[in-house]
Amino acid sequence: MKNDQLIYQGHFVPYTHDELVGKLRAALSDHRFQHCLRVEQTAMDLAEQNGVDVEKAAIGGLVHDYAKQRPDDDFIQAIKDYQLDPELLNYGNAIWHGVVGWLFVKNELQITDIDILNAVRYHTVGHQYMTPLEQIVYMADYIEPGRDFPGVDEARKMTKNNLQDGVAYQTKQTLGYLVAHNKPVFPQTIMTYNSWVPSSGID
Repeated sequence: MKNDQLIYQGHFVPYTHDELVGKLRAALSDHRFQHCLRVEQTAMDLAEQNGVDVEKAAIGGLVHDYAKQRPDDDFIQAIKDYQLDPELLNYGNAIWHGVVGWLFVKNELQITDIDILNAVRYHTVGHQYMTPLEQIVYMADYIEPGRDFPGVDEARKMTKNNLQDGVAYQTKQTLGYLVAHNKPVFPQTIMTYNSWVPSSGID
C-alpha cells in the first residue's frame, strides 16, 4: 500500500490521513516534510514485512519529526514545565526533537497512543528495550530512500533481512560517528548500544 492511499481506521488520531499530512506540512519545511512522507512509506513497508500494525507504523513514521524545526526555547520550556531530566538542557535539537518532541505530538496533534508516542520518543536515541514498532520507526528514519551516506545500502539490506540486525547496525554506526567527530553522546544512546550491539553478531 502507498501512503497516499492510506485511510485511517484504527482511531489512533482524530484526523484523516490528509488532515494529519496537512499539519505536518504546516509545521515543517518542504525538505523535512518530504523526508517525513518517505519515512511514513518506509515504516509501512517494514511493518508489512514484520507483522506490525501498518497504521501505527505509518503514523509514527509521519509524525516522528513533527517537532524538528521548533525553536530551542520551546524545548527548554517543555523540559522545565514537564520536569524532565535537567541533563537534557546540555543537548540540542538533534536529541530534543525525539526525546522531548513526543510531548508536542501528544498535546498538539492529540495522538495519545503510547506505542506511537514511544516510537517518536526513541527514534533518535533508541532504547534498551524497543518494541517492533519502535524499531521500525527508528530504522525507517535511517534508511528511507532519500538518505545517502556511507553504509546506508548495507543498513537497508540488513534491515530487510532482519529488523533487529538493522537496529544494531544503526546504533553501532551512530555511536561510531559521534565518537569520531568528538560529539557529545547522550547517555540513552550508550544504553541502546550496550543492549543491542554486543549480542547482535553483526560485524
